[in-house]
Amino acid sequence: MKELSTKNNLQVLHEDNHIIVVNKRVGDIVQGDKTGDKPLSEVVKEYIKDKYNKPGEVFLGVVHRLDRPTTGIVVFARTSKALTRLNDLFKNRETQKTYWAVVKNKPSQNEAKLLHYIKRNEKNNTSKAHIKEVPDSKMASLDYRVIKELNNYFALEINLHTGRHHQIRAQLAAIGSPIKGDLKYGFDRSNPNGGIHLHARKLVFVHPVSKETLTIVATVPNDVIWNAV
Repeated sequence: MKELSTKNNLQVLHEDNHIIVVNKRVGDIVQGDKTGDKPLSEVVKEYIKDKYNKPGEVFLGVVHRLDRPTTGIVVFARTSKALTRLNDLFKNRETQKTYWAVVKNKPSQNEAKLLHYIKRNEKNNTSKAHIKEVPDSKMASLDYRVIKELNNYFALEINLHTGRHHQIRAQLAAIGSPIKGDLKYGFDRSNPNGGIHLHARKLVFVHPVSKETLTIVATVPNDVIWNAV
């Protein structure tokens, strides 16, 4: 059974007057969508409103997203000034994003750079990674390395260089190493909680206002496989 984030169990990794960074759980949606489920952005607003006794509407800007079945670091802006600057940081890729993933099939190399052309399919909300450029595709790049061999699985550390739709999921599937639980990208069965073993582990960026470099690390979900990593 999955536990969604609420204002009372929110895992806050960093908080100041301008930004708030949280550790997203499996099943949390970052921003409202057609499901009508309560998004994480609303949960964070409730948390801020309660904690600081704020009257009226709480400002919160969504800077970037994580897929619903994914866990890990999500940054929100608490001021419009921070939002504008963070949007630029993420757009210009002036952030260092590190992910952890668990796969069943070991990649052919222990570490490598993957370059693909990602084409998104809006109809079924998936992306396909192609070796060569195809119409409407976008270049996608990441580095990975195997960081741990588990009994039946392999843990990878991934550094993301571009931010394409479902990029890590599609690129790992393209090399024959789909992420554990990721039925959409070729894994043979889903995880009991509906999530996948992909976690936004670390984010390094310059604070939009104070200009200090922040390094945020998010603990992995509490399950047998993550605990082994």
